[in-house]
Amino acid sequence: MDDAVHVAITRRVRPEHVGAFEKALTEFARDSLHAPGTRGVQFLYPAPGSGSNEYGILRTFSSQEARQAFYSSPLYLNWQESVRPLVEGEAECRDLHGLEAWFRDPSGRPPPPKWKMALLTWVAVWPVSMIVPRLLVPLLGSFLPKLLLAGVVAAGITATLAWVAMPLLVKLAHGWLHRPGRH
Repeated sequence: MDDAVHVAITRRVRPEHVGAFEKALTEFARDSLHAPGTRGVQFLYPAPGSGSNEYGILRTFSSQEARQAFYSSPLYLNWQESVRPLVEGEAECRDLHGLEAWFRDPSGRPPPPKWKMALLTWVAVWPVSMIVPRLLVPLLGSFLPKLLLAGVVAAGITATLAWVAMPLLVKLAHGWLHRPGRH
């Protein structure tokens, strides 16, 4: 069982310090990847021309203990202090659990109910899991051993979900996902 912990951090950067923040963030990420239990880090930059000053940082740790050790480490605490003049307010941190990572709302609203996230994910997975094998198996089935072919099909399904199906469905269903009132 994978006990990985995924954390989403949001920072609002003062417009006059964007360049300095991006440089500091890149250097910190490079240094922080050597911390015990750290599995990865990704950045989410504001869209060009959006006027947004919100930066996202997604971190993955091997365990809750590794997460706690990292956020109490001198490396992290020193970085927090060094970027304090570059940012507005404190970092907003929250753990991401499973499906919730797909459904992050940039306006800061909480994620939709789990049943809506599960239903929309199922709507994406079902056709993708039928289409991708129909496309890849005829092309690669005679060249690859079955085990490797299964891995390529799984990678195709994952990539299609990550970059096509889920972003499109989440955008199309935004009103339904975040409808106020009873869920």
